Amino acid sequence: MVVRCNSDWQIKKSAMANLLSLPRKSVSPLLVACSARYQSDTAVAQYCDAHYGPDKFGVANFSKRIAQLCIMAQEGRPQRRALDLGCSVGRTTFELATRFDQATGIDYSDRFIEIARHLKIHGKIAYRLREDGELFSNHQVTLADFDLDMITSRVTFSQGDVRCLAAGSGDYDLVLAANLIDRLPDPGQFLSEIHHRLVIDGLLVIASPYDWIERFTPRKRWLCHHLYCAGIPRTSLEGLSKKLTKHFTPVAQPQEMEFVIRDTARTFRHNISQVTLWRRIC
Repeated sequence: MVVRCNSDWQIKKSAMANLLSLPRKSVSPLLVACSARYQSDTAVAQYCDAHYGPDKFGVANFSKRIAQLCIMAQEGRPQRRALDLGCSVGRTTFELATRFDQATGIDYSDRFIEIARHLKIHGKIAYRLREDGELFSNHQVTLADFDLDMITSRVTFSQGDVRCLAAGSGDYDLVLAANLIDRLPDPGQFLSEIHHRLVIDGLLVIASPYDWIERFTPRKRWLCHHLYCAGIPRTSLEGLSKKLTKHFTPVAQPQEMEFVIRDTARTFRHNISQVTLWRRIC
């Protein structure tokens, strides 16, 4: 259904409350600064669609694919606890719980976490997508649509700063940071400390399009550099590897994984994340 949304028109109410109107929780100034981009109704709807909407232009669902990659890479090893950092509205966390005994999702955005928790509790969400100008379409999805309704007891969602995880959170068999590091104020510090969250022989999976933007990450902290050493440029992959090699060894070659974000019915953003897998050695 497409409806007009302005002062003269109203969106028809669905059987369940529209989550986009839920009250927002108070957050620290740091979280507000880091997550402002992902607090709006528009962003929440876009990511609901990216996680739970249909595939676009033949690009398979990124959230499901990255979870499947993690599960396959951990095949034959313990699959007890998984940590999904920057979990957004939760699809990957749910997918990980189909194989892991426990999956925890953490995100800066309280709006995203509200959606994920609502799905866990109620099994469904409703959201609106912009179609054309002031025209919107209403959408509803359920966990049962994706055969994820029977694993909710194994999933936990928390709002927080991924750099400041609670003490005792260092016994994960898998840590996933998908499309996260280029939105951190200090990705180098994050990478230097992330081994504390994993068991020895645990798996770290990093996915990023390396879309560095100064309002999120100061230029001096980007992993890439145009004149790193003796005038030789350093790529983000090289910078990432330098931070991780002390405690990790790479698993296989980097992979490219596409994802699409829908803005309107005729406007989309096509992105490619580079995915690297790392096994903790010490």
